[in-house]
Amino acid sequence: MAPPAAIEVEAMTDTQSISQSTPTTFPHKTESFYRRRAPTDNEPKSQWGTAAPATSAQFKHSSTKGKPLARRWDDLLTPETKARKGSTLKAAAGFLSRPGIVSLGGGLPSSSYFPFAQLSVTVPAPGAFSERETSQSGVQLSADKHSLQTGQSIFDISTGLNYGQGHGAAQLLRWVTEHTELVHAPPYADWGCNLTIGSTSAIDMALRMFCAPGDAVLAEAYTFPTFVEASRPMGLRTVGVPMDEQGLEPGAVDGILEHWNPAAHGGARKPRVLYTVPTGQNPTGATMGEERRRMIYEVCCKHDVYILEDEPYYFLQLPTYDADATTQTEKASSHADFLAGLIPSFLSMDVQGRVMRMDSFSKVIAPGSRVGWVTGSEQIMERYKTHVDCSTQGPSGFSQIVLFKLLEEHWGHGGYLDWCKYIRSEYTERRDVIVRACEKHLPRDIVSWVAPKAGMFHWMKVDWKKHPLAASWTHQEIEEQIFMAGVDHGSLVTCGSWFYADDDVEEEQMFFRATYAAAPFDQIDLAIQRFGEALRDVFGLQNQIEEL
Repeated sequence: MAPPAAIEVEAMTDTQSISQSTPTTFPHKTESFYRRRAPTDNEPKSQWGTAAPATSAQFKHSSTKGKPLARRWDDLLTPETKARKGSTLKAAAGFLSRPGIVSLGGGLPSSSYFPFAQLSVTVPAPGAFSERETSQSGVQLSADKHSLQTGQSIFDISTGLNYGQGHGAAQLLRWVTEHTELVHAPPYADWGCNLTIGSTSAIDMALRMFCAPGDAVLAEAYTFPTFVEASRPMGLRTVGVPMDEQGLEPGAVDGILEHWNPAAHGGARKPRVLYTVPTGQNPTGATMGEERRRMIYEVCCKHDVYILEDEPYYFLQLPTYDADATTQTEKASSHADFLAGLIPSFLSMDVQGRVMRMDSFSKVIAPGSRVGWVTGSEQIMERYKTHVDCSTQGPSGFSQIVLFKLLEEHWGHGGYLDWCKYIRSEYTERRDVIVRACEKHLPRDIVSWVAPKAGMFHWMKVDWKKHPLAASWTHQEIEEQIFMAGVDHGSLVTCGSWFYADDDVEEEQMFFRATYAAAPFDQIDLAIQRFGEALRDVFGLQNQIEEL
C-alpha cells in the first residue's frame, strides 16, 4: 500500500532519546517504514486475515545486532500469570491461514450476517486539524466489508468485526510497533507491543501479573486514583513516594527501598514494582526531566524494581510558561525537531526490559476509542496476551478499523505527529489561560502554583494553616470547607486528598487540582475567579480581585 501523501521525508536524530550505552541516532525517517515494508503485492493476505496471529517481531525494522536481550522476569511473575495458558481456540485460529483449509472448528460467525456493508467517518485533512477546517475540508474515510479480498485494503469489516487475537488486529499492531520504534527506539532486542482497551485495563492486568496479595507497590505520593482503586481490592498496599516539581524524588525512592521495614508496612515485602506517570502527572502536572528519569531508572536497577510507565500525556509536553507572552503558538518544526524536543521515555533508556510502557489514544484522539498499547519484553508481552485472551480480548473492531483508516491509510506516521503537534499547541494555549486566570484572580498570599509543563492539570497549593480556625480544625475539615465553598460559588475543583497513594499519610500540605482540558476559555477564567472568591470567603480575606 502506498504511503499517505502527507508524509514528510526527513533525517531523524535525537541524542537524548537513546540510552547512553546505545547509538545516538533514530533508526528511521517517518516515511521509511513504508519503503522498508514488503510490497503490498508480496504480502500474504493470510497475515491480515480473521484472527491472524501476529507479534511485533514481524513488523520491526531495526536490526537487533549488538543489542542486549531483556532479562527474564520469572521471579516477578505471579502464580496466576504463570498458570495462564491463553485461549486454546485462539491458538487454533492460526491454522486458518493454511491454503485450502476448510474450517469447521472455530466459533467465528459468517461476516455475511454482519449488518454493516460500509463504515464511513469524516476526519481532518493533514495540517487542517481544527473543527472549523474539518467541517470545510474534512476527508471521508470508508471501510468496506470485503476490501481485503478485493485487494483494496488490508483491513475490512469482515475481518475487523470478527473475533480476533488478544494482541489486537495485526494491521493496527504493525502501526503501533512502527510508531514505538520511531519515537522510543527501545535499546534492547526482544521488545514487543500488545494492543489494549486503554491504560486502565493495562494497569489492572499488570498488577495481576506482577503483584500478589499482601505486596506493596510504589507510586507518586499523589497518584491516579484508579490505580489505587484497582490495587486495594487485590490486597495490595500502595506506598506514596515524596514528590517535588519534577515528580518522584530519586533519593526518596532509594531511601524507602534501602530501609524497607515489612513491620511498618503491614508485613509487606520490599516492593518490586513502581507505578509512575512521568509526564504531566495526574494530578500534580509534574514532569520528570531526562536526568531525573535516568536517576529513577538507576535506583530501580539497584533494587530490582520493575517500572510501570503510564504515559497518556507524553505528546502534551508544553513549552515553558511565559507570563509576558500574549499567546504561545506552536513553532513550525520538522518531525525530527518535534521528537528531539520531547523528554526521553523510560522505555527509550531501558536496556534490561524492566519497563512496561502504557500508551493510549485517549488523550490525543478520543477516550471512547478504548484503544491503547503496552510495550515490554517479549516474555512479558506473551504473558500479557494470555490475560487478554481470557478476559477483555482485543479492542473493539469498530475502533480498530477507524483508527487504522485514520492512522495508516490517511495520516501515516508523519501526519499523526503533525496532529500531536497541533494538540500540543491547543493545550499550551489552555494552560496559559488557566495560569493567567490564577495570576489575576487568586489570593497570592495563601495560594501558590507552578505552571504545568505537560498534560492537562493545574495543581494549586493552599496554605491552610493561615485559616482562621487552623488551630482547632483539621486538615480534612478545612479542605472540605474550601471544596464546598467553591461549589457554592459555582466552581468545581478536586481535593488533593482524593489522590493520596497512601491513606495513612499525615499530610502537612493542602492542594487542589483544576483541569484546563475542556472548558471554554472564558469559563476557565470564570471558574478560577469564583474559586478565588470562595478562598477569600473561607479565609476571611478582603474580597477583591488582585491585579496582574
